[in-house]
Amino acid sequence: MKLKTMLLGALASFAAPAVAQDAGENLPVIGAPTPGAMGFQEAATELARDIHWLDGMVTIIITGITLLVVGLLGVCIVRYNRRANAEPGSFTHNSPLEIAWTVGPIFILVFIGAFSLPVLFKQQEIPEGDIYIKATGYQWYWGYEYMDDGFAFDSYMIGSPATGGDNRMTEEVAAQLEEAGYAREHFRLATDTAVVVPVGQTVVMQVTGGDVIHSWTIPAFGVKQDAVPGRLAELHFTPEREGVYFGQCSELCGIAHAYMPITVKVVSEEAYATWKEQMVEEYAVAPSADAPVRLAAAE
Repeated sequence: MKLKTMLLGALASFAAPAVAQDAGENLPVIGAPTPGAMGFQEAATELARDIHWLDGMVTIIITGITLLVVGLLGVCIVRYNRRANAEPGSFTHNSPLEIAWTVGPIFILVFIGAFSLPVLFKQQEIPEGDIYIKATGYQWYWGYEYMDDGFAFDSYMIGSPATGGDNRMTEEVAAQLEEAGYAREHFRLATDTAVVVPVGQTVVMQVTGGDVIHSWTIPAFGVKQDAVPGRLAELHFTPEREGVYFGQCSELCGIAHAYMPITVKVVSEEAYATWKEQMVEEYAVAPSADAPVRLAAAE
């Protein structure tokens, strides 16, 4: 697949953007970073909502602990300073206090674990997928294979050398972004050929690396999986809203690590069927296996 990529890379800026635009026409950009913003991107899956809720709960607990500790420090400073307490007491043990500060954190950790472990298990227990896609990380682009449909393609950042750029915004790159249906602010987020999936369908991504360790991440979906050469890992998501979602390689993988984004377009089932027909005609390849590898769920 890598050899095919090297041969077709020079043509990517002409062939792929048109296909990508057809699948993403009039789609809102939902999963994208916002300059100066705080917090998570809008959740587009149940997994992401669970993570956001868990983060909020733990933040409340941590805030309470912080206020308690600061309050106790304040009491000690005011009540037991040299002026208020010139003759300090001396003792070596306070059994009730020692039991309290040992048992208290245990209860807090058990409480957090009771909610966090189900969220973790939900991420790691891979369901039966409606669509299986294999994602392979390369320096510095992603290769995708729709394993049940017999086509594969490579996905480059618009503006990368493979699409006629040099990783900088130019008028030529701006034209490529516009042709593919993106705005200037999507530079270094948008790819020439996006992953397209239908809304409401369970997608299982099988992730691996072709050279070094990469990481496939879509924040709005609440998924992140390292792509390790020689290993095949899985993640899953069920997108709930049509739109464009951006991600990034999240494992330092070399000099151009910052230039291998991920673009996922969630479309209607009708649009997906039309897109898939176009992709089969354009990118049909011999599948790497007769059927997707079904990995066993984590015990």
